[in-house]
Amino acid sequence: MSPYGKHVLKTFDMFPNSGVPKGSVSKYAVWEGPDPVYWTQRGYAVLNADSRGSWASEGNLKVLGPQEAEDGYDVVEWAAVQPWSNGRIGLCGVSYLAIVQWRIAQLNPPHLSCINPWEGYTDAFRDHTHCGGIPETKFTRFSDWSCQFSHKPTENWYANNQIHELMDAYNESKRAGRLSAIAIPAYIVADWGDFGLHTRGTLNGYTEIASQQKWLEVHGRKKWQYYYQPESLARQEAFYQRFLKNEPSQVDEWPPVRIEVRNRAYEGYIREEQEWPIRRTRFSMKYLDAQLGQLSNQLKPNISSSSYDSLSTSEKAQFTYIFDKETELTGSMRLRLWVSTSKGNDLDLFVQLDKLDVNGERVPFIAFSMFDTGPLGLGWLRVSHRELDLDLSDHNRPWMSHKRKLLLRPGEIVPVDIEIIATSTRFLEGETLLLTVQGTDIFRDDKVPQTMLHENTVNSGKHRIYTGSVFDSYIVMPIID
Repeated sequence: MSPYGKHVLKTFDMFPNSGVPKGSVSKYAVWEGPDPVYWTQRGYAVLNADSRGSWASEGNLKVLGPQEAEDGYDVVEWAAVQPWSNGRIGLCGVSYLAIVQWRIAQLNPPHLSCINPWEGYTDAFRDHTHCGGIPETKFTRFSDWSCQFSHKPTENWYANNQIHELMDAYNESKRAGRLSAIAIPAYIVADWGDFGLHTRGTLNGYTEIASQQKWLEVHGRKKWQYYYQPESLARQEAFYQRFLKNEPSQVDEWPPVRIEVRNRAYEGYIREEQEWPIRRTRFSMKYLDAQLGQLSNQLKPNISSSSYDSLSTSEKAQFTYIFDKETELTGSMRLRLWVSTSKGNDLDLFVQLDKLDVNGERVPFIAFSMFDTGPLGLGWLRVSHRELDLDLSDHNRPWMSHKRKLLLRPGEIVPVDIEIIATSTRFLEGETLLLTVQGTDIFRDDKVPQTMLHENTVNSGKHRIYTGSVFDSYIVMPIID
């Protein structure tokens, strides 16, 4: 169920770096949805519904609103009593088609037997439109365009997201706020490189639902490529065979969690786990040292600072950590910074993590389903949004409340916590973690709509980062021994 229509408006020709070979998906497949040619040959019916108000569907479209979930409930129950149906209904699809699964499943339609959210966020504000409180201005335009095909009025998704800066009633309406109400079987898939879109929310969906039969798979590849590849289709089929046909399948032998530990783009290995987050994680704090541009095992006794022009795309503060033995980092990371601005009452911070090989060369990773040259991880924060929800924050993952703005004065030094979206990466002895802080987007491609940009900045003047002594700026590394 989505507003994308059934007319192949979007094809993978629009995304030449998607990794989906031409001809691998039939003309009957909706954008980011299951291919009916594949599934009907295996005894399944595929039903594609236009969201209310999209294309020729009656009514007005509100993107990802509560009405869409209620309509999804009705579609599930209608399908269950059709003469071709066995009464067992599953949900399937990527991105928007995954986001709506969380929303529909929260309402517990009686005939909904299972869900397969394949990379779909659960909180539009925190996961995508306002990561760290900074409004996104590029991909939301593309998303808005994708939802504007209708005979009826449709929501201006982009304009509303620029107006609603806090977690108000509007943004609450775009959030799957009752994930614990979901108790049906769920096969949940995420990828490490969809930061700023689906990675964060998909992982939160897995941890928060109440299902006793739930499986998480996290890969390091491109999401559309991964969704349609034969190995993934076989796992989807095993899941639906078990819960839609009520037949035994390999699902009964699946581990609860499968993750790809990445070495670099297209290189890594799969490991089975019993839970997410991984309980045996050892959190290690590495302290920033602005004087040396390093991350240190100990907090330095002397105060130092680093500054950059907040509107520059090249000036930045950087810190490195060289690993003295093979180390795996898997999970979210918390970056604590003490910061100030020389001008204005707010500042936007952009954080990027990169891996450098033993020769100091940057190691590429898959990002945004389109790029083979992406960073290891990203994080964002508008400093006026620094207030934490203490009930939901963890040692390695701060959770912002976004209920009010806490402005500051020029020169005022404040501590802030930045969530760096979960990742899984192996470092060998002599390889380096590079931490970059900047006032503008660090990884960017102005020509490709899949990248995230944040052009409506509050920045002015110079940003300064303080380290050492009372200014305990640090990063929490999630180490798997």
